[in-house]
Amino acid sequence: MREKRSPLRTFAAALIVAAGTCLVTGVYAIGIDNQNATERDFIQYWAAERQLIHGANPYDVNAIFHMEKALGMAENTPKVTVSPPVAFFYALPLGYLSAKAALIVWLLILLGATGISAWLLWLIFGRPNTRLHLLVFAFPPTLSCLMAGQLGIFFLLGVVLFLFLHKSRPWLAGVALLPCALKPHLFLPCVVVLLLWSAHRKEFRIVAGFLVALAVSCVLTLRLDSHIWPQYWQLIHSARLMDVFLPTVSVGFRFLIDRHDKWIEFVPIAIGCMGSAWFYWMRRDHWEWMDQGMIVLLVSVACSPYSWFSDQALLFPAILAGMLAAENRAPKWILLGLIVAGSLPGVLFAIELPSPFYVWTAPAWLLWYLFAKRGKGKGALADSPMAAISR
Repeated sequence: MREKRSPLRTFAAALIVAAGTCLVTGVYAIGIDNQNATERDFIQYWAAERQLIHGANPYDVNAIFHMEKALGMAENTPKVTVSPPVAFFYALPLGYLSAKAALIVWLLILLGATGISAWLLWLIFGRPNTRLHLLVFAFPPTLSCLMAGQLGIFFLLGVVLFLFLHKSRPWLAGVALLPCALKPHLFLPCVVVLLLWSAHRKEFRIVAGFLVALAVSCVLTLRLDSHIWPQYWQLIHSARLMDVFLPTVSVGFRFLIDRHDKWIEFVPIAIGCMGSAWFYWMRRDHWEWMDQGMIVLLVSVACSPYSWFSDQALLFPAILAGMLAAENRAPKWILLGLIVAGSLPGVLFAIELPSPFYVWTAPAWLLWYLFAKRGKGKGALADSPMAAISR
């Protein structure tokens, strides 16, 4: 039997967390100013919320650029979010704060979301007697997220909550996926498999939970700006995103063949969706999201037509599954160490996210996972504690 935790020990742990939060907040308050905020991608989210609370267009490039310059931004290119307006309402309080205060709150939320994700993963994997789940704080894409103030950690939390809740609280599992709608192109093969899985099981509560959450979020955002969707499409049309090199396999594939034939960029994701559908259908009667689903998650990101290195933070559940499967086999750990070491310079030397340096990282995580799971057999995790959990 598991030993019951004493109230005193719980209280002490809460005090430690509170003290750590106060310390981090103090460090941020001393070391951050408004100009620091403009150096992070976070500023685009803050500026959009600032525009919304004043009834203005959150995608107005000129207004946002003027706002960023007033804060001391040194760059001559405006930072404007290109995420669809599906979850703007929930970050609205940031717009009422100064850029510095909002950045401090944002970073604390990112740290908290990372910690919650680590704790839930520890529970999902059956409370193993290791601390490998804490490596999420050292995972290079997570570090990149924290440094840039990017959204990848929210995608990580959404995926982890889905994995934790999909058996016992399917409605909430669907709601938890709402942040992923900010970058749906990262999850297309996962969406295909989720729909097939739901149809095969005749269980649509997860899909319904997501759609309800999405509808509520859109309605709340539309109440703030009834023209937000036309404004968004106008930005997407004028931004010409597909003319820019992005560090993905899909974009690299297009640029190698013919950079002007944009349809080529969608070939990998189409293959990924079809391959994932076949992969699911051949395993539909013994499907486990914590086993085969990890492969689909890795394929989704590797085939994405538009993504950044920081988005790969959402892959940590698969990396953790691979680490637990690798056990003490040195070649698997050495290869993982080489991939981490190879990607760390991007974080340590602040290599810009659009750099070709990052093209190899998403395929590398996928290939390492397959190598780490090699020899575990079909459905290797099906009999493990994580597959048996039904909360």
